[in-house]
Amino acid sequence: EPGGGRPVTVSDVQQLVRRKDEIEAQIKACYELLEGQKGVGMHEPLVDAEGFPRADIDLYQVRTARHNIICLQNDHKALMKQVEEALHKLHAREKEKHAKDEAEALAEAMSQNQSLPQAFAKVNAVTPGSPASVSGLQVDDEIVEFGSVNVNNFQNLQNIATVVQHSEGRPLSVTVIRGGRRVHVGLTPKRWAGKGLLGCNIIPLQR
Repeated sequence: EPGGGRPVTVSDVQQLVRRKDEIEAQIKACYELLEGQKGVGMHEPLVDAEGFPRADIDLYQVRTARHNIICLQNDHKALMKQVEEALHKLHAREKEKHAKDEAEALAEAMSQNQSLPQAFAKVNAVTPGSPASVSGLQVDDEIVEFGSVNVNNFQNLQNIATVVQHSEGRPLSVTVIRGGRRVHVGLTPKRWAGKGLLGCNIIPLQR
């Protein structure tokens, strides 16, 4: 019986199942013995019509076999309960391990998030065919660096506008956070069919 503080293992369950098979084999042997005694089962009378012990069977063997069957069946029942409990524990442990793995993965993702730089603005619209769209900028990208502008020196959107005007026709290095990861985008502000030099809308992030 696996007990104490030790967690149930697969081999514990296999051991219980082996024991169950042994008990079933012993029960079968006892029934075969009863069959051999003129087919007396568990309930046929062991006395004749006059109430005398039957002379055609080995009463001692029959009584012993019947007694053994009752004991073995009780053992079998208890063992089946143990198998069921062990399997239940094993399953619960698997679930617990799975939950632990998930929690660890989540904690790791969280710590990676914490090491991500802080964003100061967010892209909330990108016009198809615009310089911003061509560079791969996407809606919901959170801006960490826009050329020389970062969280430490950003005051308002005019900072970005100034950088854009000074960089017309020259690639700007833009760093964004997208889906929890850092992404670098090369953005060249230039004249295009629409208005402005970028073709995207940027809003400051409220921190």
